[in-house]
Amino acid sequence: MAVAVTLAVSLVAPLVARAETVKVTDVLGREVEVKAPVERIILGEGRQIYFVATLDKDDPFKRIVGWRDDLPKADPDNYKAYLARYPDIAKLPTFGGMKEGSFDVEQAIALKPDVLFMNIESKVASDEAKLIEKLAAVGIPVVYVDFRERPFENTEPSMRLIGKLFGEEEKAEEFIAFRAAEIARITDRLKGAKVDQPLVMIERAGGYSDDCCMSFGRENFGKMVEIAGGRNLAADLIPGTFGVVNPEQIVAANPDVVIVTGGNWDAYVPGGAWVGLGPGTDLAEARRKLANLTQRPAFAHTAAVGNGRVHAIWHQFYNSPYQFVAIQAIAGWLHPDLFKDVDADATLKTLHERFLPLPYKPGYWVSLEKVQ
Repeated sequence: MAVAVTLAVSLVAPLVARAETVKVTDVLGREVEVKAPVERIILGEGRQIYFVATLDKDDPFKRIVGWRDDLPKADPDNYKAYLARYPDIAKLPTFGGMKEGSFDVEQAIALKPDVLFMNIESKVASDEAKLIEKLAAVGIPVVYVDFRERPFENTEPSMRLIGKLFGEEEKAEEFIAFRAAEIARITDRLKGAKVDQPLVMIERAGGYSDDCCMSFGRENFGKMVEIAGGRNLAADLIPGTFGVVNPEQIVAANPDVVIVTGGNWDAYVPGGAWVGLGPGTDLAEARRKLANLTQRPAFAHTAAVGNGRVHAIWHQFYNSPYQFVAIQAIAGWLHPDLFKDVDADATLKTLHERFLPLPYKPGYWVSLEKVQ
């Protein structure tokens, strides 16, 4: 028996992955050398756990030696769920944001990571702080990924890059294929359908402040609207991914559909008018707050409000590889007859079951009913 065990171990041992230097190209086109598979990583944003979890369902935190402190504030409901399952994450070293000038380079060096992941929106601040040069001097590579600025260009390359560094290329491709197939359920059907394209106003983080109204240009949620068979009101008003639409422009355009992005932002704006969405949220309260937002002058007399075509959706779909779920939800709102058999809630549940370590809890969107 002992001989058999020894033989089995000797056969398995050579299959254990050994770190070797690999050259990868990040989403900014930078060639970077990294020792992979990586064992110690720093997340330049806490919400990068969204992509880490898809590639490491059993223990998404086993490689993380430090992360930015944004997840408990930007997405406290998911943070609490992760904390309940992985209580040791409360002890992980945390960092401030690069753009806020509070990222501690010396702390990062002391943690001896194999790689630091940064989002591309931090590139300017990183360059000003000479972050790459400082870390390169001690052999720590920086790799840029993107699920926020140009997600429909950069999500797949980002997932492939991370999969390679994790030694999980097959899992990355499985996720990419799943995402593509779920998007194709919408795009394939729209190709053969003769449907009107309703005009949609996407309000980014409605109620987060008293100002009106942040929105999206031709990327991110703006692109999701187009993929789902709608016309993005702000497409020609906002030249980049993010910007502002004046209330007068909304009134003049008279959108057919209004979609507000929302989240639990009590850490940022306690008791704010924002629509709290996320796993396990109180949907009755979310619906009440959404109804209140429709009473603002920019929206009160629009066709969308009059016809009850007002919805709210989880804001963090804008900063994760899960955008395909939002596309299905939006498509169902824009073309309910065409997509009556497409259940975005079921898709999100499948995403959790196949790729994520947390059980699915509803609460990611809410709709108003038509005013009689």
